[in-house]
Amino acid sequence: MTQSKLDQWRALAEKEIKADLETLTWHTPEGIKVKPLYTEEDVAGVPHLGSLPGFEPFVRGPRATMYAGRPWTIRQYAGFSTAEESNAFYRKALAAGQQGVSVAFDLATHRGYDSDHPRVEGDVGKAGVAIDSVEDMKILFDGIPLEKVSVSMTMNGAVIPILANFIVAGEEQGVPRGKLSGTIQNDILKEFMVRNTYIYPPEPSMRIVADIIEYTAREMPKFNSISISGYHMQEAGATLVQELAFTLADGREYVRAALRKGLDVDAFAGRLSFFFAIGMNFFMEAAKLRAARLLWSRVMKEFNPKDPRSMMLRTHCQTSGVSLQEQDPYNNIVRTAYEALAAVLGGTQSLHTNSFDEAIALPTEFSARIARNTQLILQHETGVTKVVDPLAGSYYVERLTHELAEKAWALMEEIEAMGGMTKAVAEGLPKRMIEEATIRKQAAVDRGETVIVGVNKYRLENEDEIDILSIDNTAVRNAQIARIETVKRQRDPKRLEAALEALEKVARSGEGNILEAAVEASRARATVGEISDALRRAFREYDAVPEVVEAVYGAAYKDEPEYETIVSRLKEFSSRIGEKPKVMVAKLGQDGHDRGAKVIASAFGDIGFEVLAGPLFQTPEEAAEMAVRAKVHVLGVSSLAAGHKTLVPSLIEALKTKGAENIIVVCGGVIPRQDRQFLLDHGVAAVFGPGSNVLDTAHTILDLLEGKRRNF
Repeated sequence: MTQSKLDQWRALAEKEIKADLETLTWHTPEGIKVKPLYTEEDVAGVPHLGSLPGFEPFVRGPRATMYAGRPWTIRQYAGFSTAEESNAFYRKALAAGQQGVSVAFDLATHRGYDSDHPRVEGDVGKAGVAIDSVEDMKILFDGIPLEKVSVSMTMNGAVIPILANFIVAGEEQGVPRGKLSGTIQNDILKEFMVRNTYIYPPEPSMRIVADIIEYTAREMPKFNSISISGYHMQEAGATLVQELAFTLADGREYVRAALRKGLDVDAFAGRLSFFFAIGMNFFMEAAKLRAARLLWSRVMKEFNPKDPRSMMLRTHCQTSGVSLQEQDPYNNIVRTAYEALAAVLGGTQSLHTNSFDEAIALPTEFSARIARNTQLILQHETGVTKVVDPLAGSYYVERLTHELAEKAWALMEEIEAMGGMTKAVAEGLPKRMIEEATIRKQAAVDRGETVIVGVNKYRLENEDEIDILSIDNTAVRNAQIARIETVKRQRDPKRLEAALEALEKVARSGEGNILEAAVEASRARATVGEISDALRRAFREYDAVPEVVEAVYGAAYKDEPEYETIVSRLKEFSSRIGEKPKVMVAKLGQDGHDRGAKVIASAFGDIGFEVLAGPLFQTPEEAAEMAVRAKVHVLGVSSLAAGHKTLVPSLIEALKTKGAENIIVVCGGVIPRQDRQFLLDHGVAAVFGPGSNVLDTAHTILDLLEGKRRNF
């Protein structure tokens, strides 16, 4: 296109909008300048243009024919309550068109605790299925032919006992481990950054990753030994550049760990897989997957593979959970459909579509069917499977692909200069960057810069409640405890003791393979908790120190009256009582998702509260003790994993026993409307659901403090 043509277009466009064309330019959170018009000049010199699907650098897909040859795998992530209930759900889903099983485990299992452990009273069966031994795993896959059905398991902290149980369950179903297909997530580095379901320190955790890669490369040729995940980074607030850079830097670190075991790169690289989130920035998300493949081929070249398949990035995607809203929840069906289309146009190999009610509670059978059918409609009714990489050649998408790749590569090089991702994680760089990004995002939503339909714009005055799935946590836990007792009665104590001693010895000595030893322990009917405890004795348990990001939320508001009003009001109140009101933000149970807690702690600190961030994984008694010792005025509980009806009443009871009834208790997070009166009846002063505006929340807290100030 000639310059004169562009000048003519610019003149016409500015006449139409009666303003400088720069007003139509958008700056993304990634720092990418998005113009209102792209032309061939924008892709001049972009090096990946002209490439083909199935060929390096794989921008257009890892396979030559992509969906024209075979559509992506519909792999819905599910798991709740008991193994029996989850098994029935999987069998129905497979019969209805789902093509693989993806298992969600409860938080007790993630953290390596058996269901009878006192620390997990509110977590058992709540946000996934409870698995305590190989007997539970056998029930989970009863009637599901493991030689035919691919199984994906999202597990990191307790990855050793879970994978060992899966291998033994397969054996006892008559399927040797060499025929098992699927994926284990086994991505511990991202746990230290965002999701927090770690158990052991980073260094021994990396050894576990490498041992699993080694064992599966040798024994399980159809099984993917790791799913390197950016999903939880984006859910925690990472920009797409951060998600790309940190995920691929994690992958590079895992490859190095496997090579240190003496493995040939081509022996395992083809079984590495990735996992990305797909949010609402439609074209950017599609471009992200294309950029990821380009960058991974660049990374893998460093290791001189001989097989070109070692340079291919294969990925599973899941539509965003954080984009789902409690308000006007049927809008979430539309959001998920757009996100699914972006993943498909980006070239994913498998896909999970979220249910519309997941911002409220666990999905029902009704909502799960809509989510699954969203993919079936995409595959069979839209025609998107007919052409490989239909976005190729788009000036906009190709430019986005290039810019995302270049910005992510620059961040990856910064991490390399620090000594690699393990060191970067230990120094807290990725975690700090992600937390700053999420606080900026929250401020943009609260200010209305980022529009969310039904939340901060076009909001309904009255909303009907929707049916939700509720799990009887006590009944599930009692059933699990009974099964654990049966397993312990029936096993051979001497065989068990020998197997656990051998496992601990392998872990301590650094010789042998941890997974191989754990398989023997699983055969002896060691529980998930017993195997995890053997590794705890060898490696010790890891405890992170919470930090609060400062001067990010407040900086987004600058001198805006809305923000200054709450700041002034708080200053005046602090002056009256002679101190800043102290707010403790607590996470109870084994839920490590702390995005909301970090946002509130950071924003409230900027507003002028004194903020105490409690550590992860507290029991109600520990949180009450900390609050009393610190003399807090308000104790805020962040809940995302459905344990609030068990844990919060226990917290309030613990405060009463300490004579601390004057401490105001509030709750926030994914709390269904149906549960809120229950919490209020049990002594909670206020409940803040998903999508709550932070400044409105601060005003409400101040209202509560005003009502109680005579007690200070």
